[in-house]
Amino acid sequence: MERGCLARIPEERFKILMRNPLLVFVALGAAVPASAQNFDSVQIRTVPLSRGLAMLMGAGGNMAVSYGNDATFLVDDQYAPLTPKIVAAIATLTPNATRYVLNTHFHGDHSGGNENFGKAGAVIVAHENVRRRMSTEQLNKIFNRTAPPSPPAALPVVTFTDQVTFHQNGEEISVFHVNAAHTDGDAIVWFRGANVIHMGDTFFRERYPFIDVDGGGSLEGLITAIDRVLGAIDGNTRIIPGHGELSTKTDLAEYRNVMATARDRVKKLIAEGKTLDQAVAAKPLAEYDAKWGGGFIKPDLFLKLVYASYGK
Repeated sequence: MERGCLARIPEERFKILMRNPLLVFVALGAAVPASAQNFDSVQIRTVPLSRGLAMLMGAGGNMAVSYGNDATFLVDDQYAPLTPKIVAAIATLTPNATRYVLNTHFHGDHSGGNENFGKAGAVIVAHENVRRRMSTEQLNKIFNRTAPPSPPAALPVVTFTDQVTFHQNGEEISVFHVNAAHTDGDAIVWFRGANVIHMGDTFFRERYPFIDVDGGGSLEGLITAIDRVLGAIDGNTRIIPGHGELSTKTDLAEYRNVMATARDRVKKLIAEGKTLDQAVAAKPLAEYDAKWGGGFIKPDLFLKLVYASYGK
């Protein structure tokens, strides 16, 4: 891969990132040129959830699609080159074109298809902070990287501050904002009739999450968001994580326990005066690393993000 828009990343870090391409996507959003990646082998997998509702999995963040007589409503749209495959997958469910696209946040693995869907007539909806961040250059200090503004056609045209509800296909789709979690613009989408909730990247199943501190995220806010969902759902609720397989309340509670443990142990190290390097070297989450460290956020990087989220 040519360095292109990654030219400002130091050589050593560039090599590390290239061994973890998904990390590049999540960290830099839409900054990586689609032409630099090969999506030919990606398949869009459809997971039926109920009549008129399905989960779609491909490369990037998990999607949800509500379909029926009223409109096709899509949650997130992954990367731009995958739009034809996503459209084809939706076409196996309904002949209706997508009318709404709801972004759970601004990262490119969840919003990279916005421009394509927008030009095709879909209304892009997101929290107001998503539009604000997509409209301007974004700096990520962890990766020493800036991402350029998104094209105007990719920007949300309808924004909300706290919550918004859609009444489509016989379903009440409640969307609410959780602040300073994965980012400062996270939206959680609850399909109330189907008892399905899409958490975006506030939930990574069985893997350490990316906490975009420079994007307004924090571990404290992430735990608050998880607690809000846990308090609202029941044991039959099916949960779509931003990354990972379809989940249950038990899976989310386990994730919450790991996040709370990370918070408590890292804060203790900070209170003891440990530097970032010392905190990472202490391996405070060693017993979780085998299960939770296999994703694109490795244990040491996750600890750095937790440390950074507490202002150090």
